[in-house]
Amino acid sequence: MAEFTAERRPTAEPRTTHVTRREFVASLAGAAAAASCTRSRHYDPRQFALPAASDIALLHASSYDSDLSDTIGRGLDLLGVDVRRKRVLLKPNMVEYEPGTIINTHPKLVAGAADALRRRGAAEVLVGEGPGHRRDVEYLLASTGLYDYLRDLNVRFVDLNHDDVRVVPLRSSFTDMGSLAFPTELLAADLVVSMPKLKTHHWAGMTCSMKNLFGTVPGAVYGWPKNPLHLHGINESIVDLTATIRPALTIVDAIVGMEGDGPIMGTPHPVGMIAMGRDPVAVDATCARAIGIDPWKLRYLEDASAFLGHVDERRMRFVAEPVQRFRTSFKLLPEWSGVRL
Repeated sequence: MAEFTAERRPTAEPRTTHVTRREFVASLAGAAAAASCTRSRHYDPRQFALPAASDIALLHASSYDSDLSDTIGRGLDLLGVDVRRKRVLLKPNMVEYEPGTIINTHPKLVAGAADALRRRGAAEVLVGEGPGHRRDVEYLLASTGLYDYLRDLNVRFVDLNHDDVRVVPLRSSFTDMGSLAFPTELLAADLVVSMPKLKTHHWAGMTCSMKNLFGTVPGAVYGWPKNPLHLHGINESIVDLTATIRPALTIVDAIVGMEGDGPIMGTPHPVGMIAMGRDPVAVDATCARAIGIDPWKLRYLEDASAFLGHVDERRMRFVAEPVQRFRTSFKLLPEWSGVRL
């Protein structure tokens, strides 16, 4: 936002304005209403309804060798997620491959989710990703080991960067893009499940369920690394994508997260947690608190809290473990030190 400096004009006498308490309270209410009106111009309130409370399932997982299908299955049951006869698209986070790093959603977690969903009656489970960094998705599939897991489970993979597309209007307008081309396989899914790796992020502060949706925007249309989203504002794009795609479920890989210079150059930080929920805003806010970040200081979460989901912890029900069990402190880049709890 541009800064405007008012011209200073000398006055002979300072003026004192007396305001009654009633007038002061009325002015606060008017300011709040004006702020709400300004924000609501970015979306149609009639199209969105916040739940009274959002259920969050925080599940302990000590390692990737745990029975992740069972753990995720328990989370699905606790959250009451019905996938019977549904076509489910899993959207993991696949960015780049470097041996010995933890950049991507672990393939064992993706496989565990696919197995758990099938066991609960999903008609089809497929995995889709459109990496914004590495263009060769076949290289990523093979190098990360995800290809082998999907082959063993007979799960289809869709390259969202090169799928057929359909242009759809965005359901909010924090950016001024108006519409975006989305992969047809994404649009055809009954349920979209965001499966991010919990990481700090050098531009957004943190990347989790909502930021993970950048990988649904086709690189073949918009280039790498999805430049229009950056040019129109990362925070604004995160909100518009979430409002439009409306992921039905989030499963966060926080068994081992990334701290420091994420989302690629950071270092591992074990958390031992899988976070699940149907409210992506509440899941992201919970994950932020778990790693020592104040979610109200992440602009995309503050904007999304008005119409997409809850940031206020009092509006969340923890149906498994409390967040206190997993609390830790991730290292942050100096420029993000101000977002700490």
